[in-house]
Amino acid sequence: MKLSEVCDLQNGFAFKSKSYVAHSNTLNIRMSNIRPNGSFDPGHNIKFLPDSFANDYSQFLLKEGDLVIAMTDMAGDPKILGMPTLVKNLNGRKFLLNQRVGRLKDFSADIFKPYLSYHLSSPKIKNYYKSKGAGGLQINISKKDILTAEIPIPPLPEQKRIVAILDEAFAGIDTAVANTEKNLANTRELFESYLNSVFFTKQIEDWEEKTLKQVCTDFGRGKSKHRPRNDPKLYGGSYPFIQTGDVRNCEHLIKESRQTYNKIGLLQSKLWPKGTICITIAANIAETGILGFDACFPDSIIGMVVDENQTSNAYVEYLLQSVKARIKSKGKGSAQDNINLATFENEFFPFPGLNIQSEIVENLHELSASIQRLELIYQQKNNALNELKQSLLQKAFSGELTSEPEKLKEEAVA
Repeated sequence: MKLSEVCDLQNGFAFKSKSYVAHSNTLNIRMSNIRPNGSFDPGHNIKFLPDSFANDYSQFLLKEGDLVIAMTDMAGDPKILGMPTLVKNLNGRKFLLNQRVGRLKDFSADIFKPYLSYHLSSPKIKNYYKSKGAGGLQINISKKDILTAEIPIPPLPEQKRIVAILDEAFAGIDTAVANTEKNLANTRELFESYLNSVFFTKQIEDWEEKTLKQVCTDFGRGKSKHRPRNDPKLYGGSYPFIQTGDVRNCEHLIKESRQTYNKIGLLQSKLWPKGTICITIAANIAETGILGFDACFPDSIIGMVVDENQTSNAYVEYLLQSVKARIKSKGKGSAQDNINLATFENEFFPFPGLNIQSEIVENLHELSASIQRLELIYQQKNNALNELKQSLLQKAFSGELTSEPEKLKEEAVA
């Protein structure tokens, strides 16, 4: 039967961003609070509303156990569209439902809410909602289309039995995912610990202390003078334009850009040479990368062209990675985290002789490559575990789960 035959859906309210306050006990539940894995995370990207709104808009207050559904994807990510989430852990706080997050309500006595939540997570329903989605960069699905999904409704005891099997299987998968993510975090901590050891606990007496500007032939912020910065007449040419996201997403070497300047864009900017070290100073603070080609970038990125008689770009880039946490902490406290050139003016860094620098870089390259291989293995394992969840859901709602439940549980926790 159709979803509309077992429940209804309530749209949230379109709260205006100007209504947000610095802090309160009333939070606005938005798309970003529904995570790609289907969990509900009220603490992610928090937005607060005045406490008086809890009374003024009480019909949009969430309750523990509510079943909400994503009516919009996140920045073009179809994994979010149609994602159902059972609300848990409100911890006494008040949450108001935003416009593009719907709440399923008025359930029939014939439906077990956790069963419905699992079914709405199944590949069949997700693909159906994806096919109904409309829009450009952001895909939306209407209340009408959500409620037209076909839902098989077995007797309540069977619904509860299916949920019990899936709960047990998913608990095993979630434990495996958590262990994998812990291992992944440990590998990154190992690398960061080694970085700190190399640069700050194993220094030899003859290592010199210098500022970054002292070891550079060019040191300064990028340029993007024109306003507005997104003026179309600046873009679409042959000059790569690097942004903070490009730096954040690279692994040491920036190999591509998502945007380019034309000659007009170049005139109001600056073309930095291949090999320039980039460090972000706004939004994504202290992310680093080395240009793999000549490129422009805005003033939210500092460029460093090193003096090869004193150091190498690889050494300095690793050096900056070792102090990332400390640099990030200096940018906290404003509406948008940021740092600037002054952050580095009185900051001294260790510089041994070129031969020792070269040895350090070679060792770090080898360790970094090993860490990346481990990360790939762990990511592949996590992907396989998430695919297993989808496989179990597919089997659950095509009759296979009822025929071999023990085998499926063993497969899930293996």
